[in-house]
Amino acid sequence: MFSQRSGNSNTSSPSSNPPQQAPVKQLGMTSAISLAGPKPEDIQKTADLEKFLEPFNVFENENELNLRMEILGKLNELVKQWVKDVSISKNMPEQMAEKVGGKIFTFGSYRLGVHHKGADIDALCVVPRTVTRADYFSSFFDLMKQQPEVTECRAIEEAFVPVIKMKFDKIEIDLLFARLALKEVPDNFDLGDAMLLKNLDQRCVRSLNGCRVTDEIVRLVPNIENFRLALTTIKLWAKKHGIYSNSLGYFGGVSWAMLVARTCQLYPNAAAATIVHKFFLVFSRWNWPQPVLLKRPDTINLGFPVWDPRVTPSDRNHLMPIITPAYPQQNSTYNVSSSTSKVIQKKFMEGIEITDEIILGNAGWEKLFQTPQFFTKYRHFIVLLVSSTSADDHLAWCGLVESKIRILIGTLERNKHIKLAHVNPKSFEKTTGAAKDNQQSTSSQSATGSESGDSHADFCSMWFIGLEFEGTNLNVDLTASIKSFTDQVHKQARNIKMFKEGMKIEARYVRRKQLGQYIDSSYVKHEKASLNNSAASETQLAKKRSAAEMEQLTNNPKRAKLQESVSILEKFDSVTNDSQNDTVLDDSSQSKASPQPQLYT
Repeated sequence: MFSQRSGNSNTSSPSSNPPQQAPVKQLGMTSAISLAGPKPEDIQKTADLEKFLEPFNVFENENELNLRMEILGKLNELVKQWVKDVSISKNMPEQMAEKVGGKIFTFGSYRLGVHHKGADIDALCVVPRTVTRADYFSSFFDLMKQQPEVTECRAIEEAFVPVIKMKFDKIEIDLLFARLALKEVPDNFDLGDAMLLKNLDQRCVRSLNGCRVTDEIVRLVPNIENFRLALTTIKLWAKKHGIYSNSLGYFGGVSWAMLVARTCQLYPNAAAATIVHKFFLVFSRWNWPQPVLLKRPDTINLGFPVWDPRVTPSDRNHLMPIITPAYPQQNSTYNVSSSTSKVIQKKFMEGIEITDEIILGNAGWEKLFQTPQFFTKYRHFIVLLVSSTSADDHLAWCGLVESKIRILIGTLERNKHIKLAHVNPKSFEKTTGAAKDNQQSTSSQSATGSESGDSHADFCSMWFIGLEFEGTNLNVDLTASIKSFTDQVHKQARNIKMFKEGMKIEARYVRRKQLGQYIDSSYVKHEKASLNNSAASETQLAKKRSAAEMEQLTNNPKRAKLQESVSILEKFDSVTNDSQNDTVLDDSSQSKASPQPQLYT
């Protein structure tokens, strides 16, 4: 049968009689920071957290879980029958073909037990040596298209990790392929032995890596249920704050899973709410680029490249390395850039401040998920407009462009005038009203890789990059950077024979006050409202603290003079922060000398 999600042998179960202290098993590179168990208030905070998460559809009910199991069961039977048929077609006796097997394994968020409602399933089709990759992308692909439950089936054979994507009973499935150098793949087969990789090609090793890494993560956490709730929280937080995207240079799902797993190792007996708090504590103070590892790297050498800055010079350039625990070890965050690193680390700092308040009872969990500032944070933006004339073309075209945006970010970072290039991972669809406004805007502030304008495009998606400049009185020409990026995208599209008539990519420089031409003004208003609510909450919290401190001062006169000095400094900081916020939120306060990059067609 296919590989299902399972519990963990390290999971502790409640007992009426406290067990005797057993020797602590070390998980990870170092011993635990604390072995303390949860206090009643920690258990309550965890219950509050779980209740808070429910409206976000991060938990599936029993019926939805059973549907996924049923789908994977059907898919597993289809794979076994297909492997048998292919083996017979290659002159294998039917009696032998009955035994060769074939199996579906799962990995990613489903295998970890942290998938949300409607999420896709990452799966791997493992076959014996009689079946080839060519068979998979021909006869198996045709078999899938013939199934009545399957829709939107497409093969991406040229991808770095080749995949067949489909919807099976309306559940999205990304199905990878791996061919082992074995005669049979029985139902009880396990992928844990690294020697299985011997003599395999790189594509099969990359496909197997997803399952092997996920299984190792599950094995290396002390309490699987606490890990799952903490990871569900952190993933939702990362998505809400726009730092969940491996392709754009942030962290992907496996990276967040490894960070949470490392936190669990350091606090093995802590409740989920405590783990969330300690997560921000640990990684807001982490000494990057010191790597995060869940265990000591394997000493196996089968000839595959592994992450090792002592041997590979390019590995020394990685800014926030998080190393996968299965051979061959890789850095899951190699796409992180200078800008995305700054954004992520700032979010960690914000996270520890907020969770400190939550643990102290001064704030609720909702504060951790408040809408972050993006459009109200920056005055200058580059907007990428990606357009095409059909839905299928647009899906493929957007996927390619999105995978290349980090190249543009890297080019912008090398410009001596640009301090930060912050890409928002959310793509926006251009509205009819915005399109009308754009047609009226001047073309002097655009740079394109094809024809200017998109008035005839049936589909148009947009990505926004917020820019922060070094100094003032700048005249920055980004034409070369934009042209280099669009040329690379078009070249890649033609190399993989994906480019079609009507596919366009355009980049425009816009100021904040012009954003209404591209997106609904409600986005900016929502951010401002969230910022104002946050400021009001901070003021109310400051008053409570002040009242508590005054209460203490009445009983401790010796601190009165010191507190008076602190109050003066706080008032000064408050005035400074208020004036900064006013500057950020008000475009009209921008001086004529402020930096304005010029983009020319």
